[in-house]
Amino acid sequence: KERGVYFHTDAVQTAGHVPVNVNELGVDLLAMSAHKLYGPKGVGALFIRKGTKLVPFMHGGEQERRRRASTEDVPGIVGFGKAVETAQVEMAEEAKRLTLLRDKLIEGLLEQIDRVQLNGHPTKRLPNNVNVSIQFVEGESMLLNLDLEGIAVSTGSACSSSSLEPSHVLLAMGLSHEQAHGSLRFSLGKWTTEEEIERVLEVLPKIVAKLRAMSPLLKSHG
Repeated sequence: KERGVYFHTDAVQTAGHVPVNVNELGVDLLAMSAHKLYGPKGVGALFIRKGTKLVPFMHGGEQERRRRASTEDVPGIVGFGKAVETAQVEMAEEAKRLTLLRDKLIEGLLEQIDRVQLNGHPTKRLPNNVNVSIQFVEGESMLLNLDLEGIAVSTGSACSSSSLEPSHVLLAMGLSHEQAHGSLRFSLGKWTTEEEIERVLEVLPKIVAKLRAMSPLLKSHG
């Protein structure tokens, strides 16, 4: 800050799941999105610390205090506000419940599948997120096979799962291209049950074994 550089953080995955305090974080700007906490899609919020100067990127109107021209989505904003109210009431208990399910999934994957690694810290992570890399198997192949079993997952990191390129986030965390290509991301939510976690642990090891039996990557490693 002494050099005049603003600090922005993307809290889209965080807000509504764990407490977010902009003063403790010391951020100048912080972005949130309604749909990540069960609000309507297409509406978000940007915290701007007093004194932070922004240049408008859309002109033609005085909405958003002249920062962004265009008519506001009033129903979406109201829905966002209600979603935040609900999250504040339910957050603590829901985080405990999801953490138990998350840890059950992590422990089961590490126990039942060999050559698998957890991406990120084992406990200092969101209560609803599990990201693993499974060696000698393509993430896309696992995704398709899980989809046939009625299980929805993603490959790579959030917002880049439609790209065939390895996640730049996982690469920045030190993973190799091969490890990043073999990643799966599980997102848990308020309707996720323990039975669904057990279903994943029943199905995924069989899928990995089947794909590895056909994998040229495994054969090349002996």
